Amino acid sequence: MMEFPSRVEVVEVGPRDGFQNIKTFIPTAVKLQIIAQLIAAGVRKMEVTSFVHPKAIPQMADAAEIASTVCAKYQEADFVPLALVPNLVGAKNAYRCGIREVAYVISASEKHNLANINRTRDQSLVELASITSELPDLKVRLDVATAFGCPFLGRVDDGLVLSLIEAGLQRGISTVVLCDTIGVANPKQVYNLVRAVQNAFPNIPLGLHLHDTRGMGLANTLAGLAAGVTSFETSVGGLGGCPFAPGAAGNTATEDMVNMLQAMGVATGIDLDKCLAVVQTVRDHIQAELTGHMGKACRYDNL
Repeated sequence: MMEFPSRVEVVEVGPRDGFQNIKTFIPTAVKLQIIAQLIAAGVRKMEVTSFVHPKAIPQMADAAEIASTVCAKYQEADFVPLALVPNLVGAKNAYRCGIREVAYVISASEKHNLANINRTRDQSLVELASITSELPDLKVRLDVATAFGCPFLGRVDDGLVLSLIEAGLQRGISTVVLCDTIGVANPKQVYNLVRAVQNAFPNIPLGLHLHDTRGMGLANTLAGLAAGVTSFETSVGGLGGCPFAPGAAGNTATEDMVNMLQAMGVATGIDLDKCLAVVQTVRDHIQAELTGHMGKACRYDNL
């Protein structure tokens, strides 16, 4: 029988990854309402925004206001606000707003890295070194994009992932997140890559960011659990997708994963009913049709 952890950390990425593909600007007040609801539901770590140039992703034009407001409001709470940063300027802006942990994305695939942030892998690593050098008390999570497959390259060799992690560790990263950017991974592949990373780097915290493009999000989550992963990034309602990866669909829905783990006796600290209330807020104010299942599923007593 498979053994599972007693508790899993859910990192909510809806306010960043989920919102970035929405074309109509979401009012800042609505974003803050959703963030507050997610925290009230029990989320204890969340990507609240992205410090990218607004010309690249207009939805993130209010990044400084979002980050400053959240950091000030929850500075005494048991809550960690994260932000995605593409470069040193973004990292400094995030730090100035009170953010003390950031996600920095480099693609395992060189072609996707060029399409995503217009840099080679080596250029991204140089920028990473600048961030960790100039902001030494800022925790940096290395998001390894296209870890399982790339829309331009196809299947990504494990060696590309391992070499990127090694280079990131040499430059001071604190955590690694393997990202199925376009949702093409399968459970066997997830299990094998996780174990390969664990064997090569046994002391580095490891998370998974799994998209549900082909309906494999929860199956891949299960494979990650079986391999020993205890941190998963999900998005409320299943919102999300990389704007620079053709064919990428939404993330694994937070409410679906919480429901599965709750049914399996794996604690998340998240109240499912309160989480579903956030899904309804997203439906009412952002996007009526969502890919998550639990927001539409019939609920049964004692089941």
